[in-house]
Amino acid sequence: MNFYPFNDIDTISPRPMLFITGDQAHSKEFSEDAYQRAGQPKELYIVPGAGHVDLYDRTDLIPFAKLALFFKTNLK
Repeated sequence: MNFYPFNDIDTISPRPMLFITGDQAHSKEFSEDAYQRAGQPKELYIVPGAGHVDLYDRTDLIPFAKLALFFKTNLK
Protein backbone atom coordinates (compact mmCIF):
# COMPACT_ATOMS: atom_id res chain seq x y z
CA MET A 1 0.00 0.00 0.00
CA ASN A 2 1.20 3.47 -0.79
CA PHE A 3 -0.20 6.05 1.62
CA TYR A 4 1.07 9.58 2.14
CA PRO A 5 -0.61 11.08 5.21
CA PHE A 6 -0.31 14.70 4.02
CA ASN A 7 -2.34 14.28 0.83
CA ASP A 8 -5.58 15.23 2.59
CA ILE A 9 -4.20 17.37 5.42
CA ASP A 10 -6.11 20.40 4.15
CA THR A 11 -9.38 18.66 5.08
CA ILE A 12 -8.53 19.05 8.79
CA SER A 13 -9.13 22.78 8.46
CA PRO A 14 -10.60 24.81 10.12
CA ARG A 15 -9.24 22.96 13.16
CA PRO A 16 -6.07 24.63 14.47
CA MET A 17 -2.79 22.82 13.88
CA LEU A 18 0.56 23.37 15.55
CA PHE A 19 3.62 21.81 13.94
CA ILE A 20 6.74 21.61 16.09
CA THR A 21 10.16 20.65 14.78
CA GLY A 22 13.78 21.18 15.70
CA ASP A 23 15.98 23.35 13.53
CA GLN A 24 18.46 20.46 13.35
CA ALA A 25 15.89 17.68 12.93
CA HIS A 26 16.37 15.35 9.96
CA SER A 27 12.56 15.26 9.78
CA LYS A 28 12.17 19.06 9.60
CA GLU A 29 11.30 18.94 5.91
CA PHE A 30 8.26 16.75 6.68
CA SER A 31 6.96 19.31 9.19
CA GLU A 32 7.51 22.10 6.67
CA ASP A 33 5.73 20.09 3.97
CA ALA A 34 2.78 19.36 6.24
CA TYR A 35 2.62 23.04 7.23
CA GLN A 36 2.57 24.18 3.60
CA ARG A 37 -0.23 21.74 2.73
CA ALA A 38 -2.37 22.47 5.78
CA GLY A 39 -5.26 24.89 5.74
CA GLN A 40 -5.75 27.70 8.22
CA PRO A 41 -5.38 28.19 11.13
CA LYS A 42 -1.89 26.77 11.43
CA GLU A 43 1.46 27.53 13.00
CA LEU A 44 4.96 26.15 12.52
CA TYR A 45 7.19 26.40 15.58
CA ILE A 46 10.89 25.64 15.12
CA VAL A 47 12.89 24.87 18.24
CA PRO A 48 16.46 26.20 18.07
CA GLY A 49 19.17 23.64 18.76
CA ALA A 50 16.82 20.64 18.67
CA GLY A 51 17.15 17.49 16.61
CA HIS A 52 14.35 15.02 15.91
CA VAL A 53 14.58 12.86 19.02
CA ASP A 54 15.47 15.78 21.30
CA LEU A 55 11.83 16.78 21.38
CA TYR A 56 10.82 13.40 22.82
CA ASP A 57 12.61 13.64 26.14
CA ARG A 58 14.93 16.64 26.36
CA THR A 59 12.63 18.58 28.65
CA ASP A 60 14.89 21.62 28.44
CA LEU A 61 14.10 21.85 24.70
CA ILE A 62 10.42 20.88 24.63
CA PRO A 63 8.42 24.10 24.17
CA PHE A 64 5.94 23.51 27.00
CA ALA A 65 4.88 27.17 27.11
CA LYS A 66 4.05 27.10 23.39
CA LEU A 67 2.05 23.88 23.81
CA ALA A 68 0.16 25.23 26.83
CA LEU A 69 -0.71 28.44 25.00
CA PHE A 70 -1.85 26.54 21.90
CA PHE A 71 -4.14 24.24 23.88
CA LYS A 72 -5.44 27.02 26.15
CA THR A 73 -6.27 29.12 23.10
CA ASN A 74 -7.79 26.39 20.96
CA LEU A 75 -9.49 23.97 23.34
CA LYS A 76 -12.67 25.38 24.71
